Amino acid sequence: MSLHPDVSAAALTPWQMYLAADAVVKAVMIALALASLASWTVLLAKSWELSRLRRGLRLARIALLDAPGLPVPQAHPALGDGAALELIEAARTELRLSPGGFDPAGIKERIGSRLERIELAHARQWRKGVGVLASIGAIAPFVGLFGTVWGIMNSFVGIAQANATSLAVVAPGIAEALLATALGLVAAIPAVAIYNHFTRALGGLRATLGDVSASVQQLVSRDLDRPGGRHSVQAVAAAH
Repeated sequence: MSLHPDVSAAALTPWQMYLAADAVVKAVMIALALASLASWTVLLAKSWELSRLRRGLRLARIALLDAPGLPVPQAHPALGDGAALELIEAARTELRLSPGGFDPAGIKERIGSRLERIELAHARQWRKGVGVLASIGAIAPFVGLFGTVWGIMNSFVGIAQANATSLAVVAPGIAEALLATALGLVAAIPAVAIYNHFTRALGGLRATLGDVSASVQQLVSRDLDRPGGRHSVQAVAAAH
């Protein structure tokens, strides 16, 4: 970065500071701008995705609460896809694979294990894209600080070469360097806020999925405890 004695105070706009910055500082600014764009993109895309999932799980929960026994997924639109469908199909699969011996406690335990693994798999899938927000929030301030240190270092080198210490001469270079720190904060602060928002949202979504899973287990238990439960669950498992 060189000194710009001909740059007036009126020209010290963020765009002018970017244009006058060193190549390394420019690269830092571009990277921080892209990181900020990524944060807002994740916010929009993930908000839509989680809203859709939350609505589907709530409808599935309502449908299961009204069911007298483990339903066929095609019997209700809210149970025909997504996590609810996987949970019901996992329960039906275990019922189908357990016709030889009739041990209700063992069947319930195996179904609970299957459903738990499905819950964990969906929780991992839902977190995709959220981790990048934590990385941006943690790294962006330091990237901006690196750009500032690099820019100020170049400014002092320029001061030594020009043999001038006037504030009017030094100010443009220092301002360009400090802009990198500002961009680092602009990228980091929303990323941290968005990450915390999604952490709470994912916690609530997983709790709703847990409610759906518990409803499936309750319906299976209800079917098993009925008179003729063995034949009942085999019929449910064989249904299409």
